[in-house]
Amino acid sequence: MCAPKLVLSGLLSLTFAAFGQSGLAQKPAYLDPTLSPPARARDLVHRMTLEEKTAQMINTAPAIDRLGVPAYDFWSEGLHGVARSGYATLFPQAIGMAATWDEPLMHEIGTVVSTEARAKYNDAVQHGVHSIYFGLTIWSPNINIFRDPRWGRGQETYGEDPFLTARMGTAFVRGIQGDDPNYFRTIATPKHFAVHSGPESTRHTFNVDVSQHDLWDTYLPAFRSTIIEGKADSIMCAYNRIDGQPACASDLLLKQILRGDWGFRGFVTSDCGAIDDFYTKIGHHFSKEKEDASAAGVKAGTDTACGKTYLGLTSAVKSGLITEHEMDISLERLFEARIRLGLFDDPARMPYARLTMAEVNSPAHRALALRAARESIVLLKNANNLLPLHGVKNIAVIGPNAASLDALEGNYNAIARDPAMPVDGIAAAFPGAKVVYAQGAPYVEGLMLPIPRTQMHPAQGSLVQGLHAEYFANENLSGAPVLTRVDPQIDFDWNSAKPAPQVPANAFSVRWSGTIAAPAAGDYDLTGKFAHCYPCNEFVGFSVWFDGKEVGTFTSEASKESRASTTPAAHLHFDDTRPHEIKIEYKHRSALFGGGVTLSWAPPTAPLREAAVEAAKKADVVVAFVGLSPELEGEEMPIKVKGFAGGDRTDIELPQTQLELLRAVKATGKPLIVVLMNGSAIALKDSETDALLEAWYPGEAGAQAIAETLAGKNNPSGRLPLTFYSNIDQLPAFDDYSMANRTYRYFKGQPLYAFGGGLSYTTFRYGKVSLSATHLHAGEDLTVEAEVTNTGKVAGDEVAQVYLTPPQTSIAPRFALVGYQRVHLLPGQSKPMRFTLHPRELSQVDAQGVRAASAGHYEIKVGGSSNVTTLSAAFEIEGRVELPR
Repeated sequence: MCAPKLVLSGLLSLTFAAFGQSGLAQKPAYLDPTLSPPARARDLVHRMTLEEKTAQMINTAPAIDRLGVPAYDFWSEGLHGVARSGYATLFPQAIGMAATWDEPLMHEIGTVVSTEARAKYNDAVQHGVHSIYFGLTIWSPNINIFRDPRWGRGQETYGEDPFLTARMGTAFVRGIQGDDPNYFRTIATPKHFAVHSGPESTRHTFNVDVSQHDLWDTYLPAFRSTIIEGKADSIMCAYNRIDGQPACASDLLLKQILRGDWGFRGFVTSDCGAIDDFYTKIGHHFSKEKEDASAAGVKAGTDTACGKTYLGLTSAVKSGLITEHEMDISLERLFEARIRLGLFDDPARMPYARLTMAEVNSPAHRALALRAARESIVLLKNANNLLPLHGVKNIAVIGPNAASLDALEGNYNAIARDPAMPVDGIAAAFPGAKVVYAQGAPYVEGLMLPIPRTQMHPAQGSLVQGLHAEYFANENLSGAPVLTRVDPQIDFDWNSAKPAPQVPANAFSVRWSGTIAAPAAGDYDLTGKFAHCYPCNEFVGFSVWFDGKEVGTFTSEASKESRASTTPAAHLHFDDTRPHEIKIEYKHRSALFGGGVTLSWAPPTAPLREAAVEAAKKADVVVAFVGLSPELEGEEMPIKVKGFAGGDRTDIELPQTQLELLRAVKATGKPLIVVLMNGSAIALKDSETDALLEAWYPGEAGAQAIAETLAGKNNPSGRLPLTFYSNIDQLPAFDDYSMANRTYRYFKGQPLYAFGGGLSYTTFRYGKVSLSATHLHAGEDLTVEAEVTNTGKVAGDEVAQVYLTPPQTSIAPRFALVGYQRVHLLPGQSKPMRFTLHPRELSQVDAQGVRAASAGHYEIKVGGSSNVTTLSAAFEIEGRVELPR
């Protein structure tokens, strides 16, 4: 697509033309920008027929030509970059962004995501595209509390703490929506409201019977902050029930709290299929059929449904289940949002109408992704100051994540342009060293994983790793290729993106050829994982030749929701480990682009491990990239292998195959640096590694950021946004939503690594903590001051954290985060830190869910982690002041 100038002019011309043809002499009120958005929305809705109204209440709202209303799809994703709509800046996964503890950075990231989303929307409209993923209503952030590390979607959140989640989420929302007084750049949608964090396998059926204390102390504060402070204009209700009512039909959540207590004026969208769950066989059995479900959702305040169930509203009105007026309330909210996005106004009035595709993945945006990746990395162990590395000549890089695209992306991801793999990042950061790569292990025994570059060469006898690639500007491999190159591995995500500038995104084909060798003789099933696109009417063709014979072919037509599917493509038998000729042909066609392919197999574990051990023996140091994958942890996934089920984890330790790899390499005696790449906490014992970095799913710049950290160019400054437990025995049952003995606030055991923790290549010292008062009247502010000094030899960032210990009761948290600041310090430099704690930070929630600043003895602790024990100061609060809900 090309960059438009005044991208909305065509839409407005159609709008005015429609009214001109209908004989109306005067511009309708909804097109008058001098009127208020509510008045304009009311005028537009009242011009619609019942059938037209019904169609506008699902996420794929169609055009109403007679009124000049364009089609609009409410579903767009921007969790850590604009997702599923072509190339965009890919930031670290949300849990990695939380590890930065950097609110200004989060605001900048939200600004970039919304800027790129607006540019993509402008370009799409210019080309007549009104599709899913190209809209301006961004279904992010996910601010559910990551209460249990087994939850596969925890990677999408900002961790386990309600205060940190609230601060980071609110900063992101403000960046997403912009600060123009008249128009949103895009609209943010905090989700999933509320009390939702797994298990994935029962999310469509389970009821959460949560205490009033836990509801208001843990599960609601972040939503309150993003609505009241961040002024998010949309919110997404969850799948589960709460107190017996589906969240999307909850009087408590949607009427009493959201619109009553918090005064929310925006619109509510359901999670996809959540209204279906009201009446379907595997759902909540709350409604008899779709008409009852639709009426219940709208009456409770769910304004638009992701899915088709709300199409039953027309018959629901005719049968008296709901009135047309009740529908109008929701419709006016939906169209007020579209008006405030500027979709019915002259682009000359719009500050965002001139944003073009030049904004997408611009140099400045890429630089911000690198900064975010650098700040997200957490150093957890550094025995004998092994890091940073100096003077190493031979580096062994091992592990299933060393060359994994998935491990950079996470889920709900943007599509990065030419992302470097971690092994390539190390080669670039250590140009004087010999870097030897060995995959070493699968994630889990028997699980498919990408065929590593070490097993493929573009020709017999070549030392170059990878396959010869020919790209064609058509789906039939006809004519001359428009691009030839060597692809190190077949592991590509081209969802709505061009494989290369000269290759068209909607119809192309690729031929890969060269040799392939197996790590051991035996039978191998080759699998092509194809990224599908909705609603692309996509065609995929995939064929494999081995030793000159065609051994497998596969074709598919895909028109379902965007997804990645894994399909057996060919069976190969190796009598030996020598190179064999291989040719692979991939054909792709789609109406709205899409595409992507990963060639995988399930090799035997022993020879992979042996190759890694041999590489380690010849190296000065070993860097092991291990952890998890969004192919294992994520949203409602059809996977069940040891340690994983349905997208969730059943254990929190590193999978056994990877653990055996680390132990075998450690036995060589070579220094072992482990880089974890994952979306949730992993219990890795201290004895398994000499140095340990947590890198999360770090985004497009992850390889560079990790390598710079190992080399010392980046001083690690990330801090853990969740507790790393020692083993699963320290956790309550996964489906128990009580906060007792969960997260650092209530956990009574000894964690493996504490919330807020993280090391640096320098050291920091805190001066005495001083308070503005030792006695407060309830409702007054408290100022906390402390000095932080860099006592080491290199510059670094410290994250100063303030924790409050309240009077201890049977339900009170042990202590809780109430403030933090990131500060950069040169060697020997000191800076005073000042924190103002307001009544809400100083308040507690009682058993009835009432939040108040209450009388009692309190203690303040300041330090670089939640386990700080020395720097503290005490104060008293007199009286009691209840705070607004």
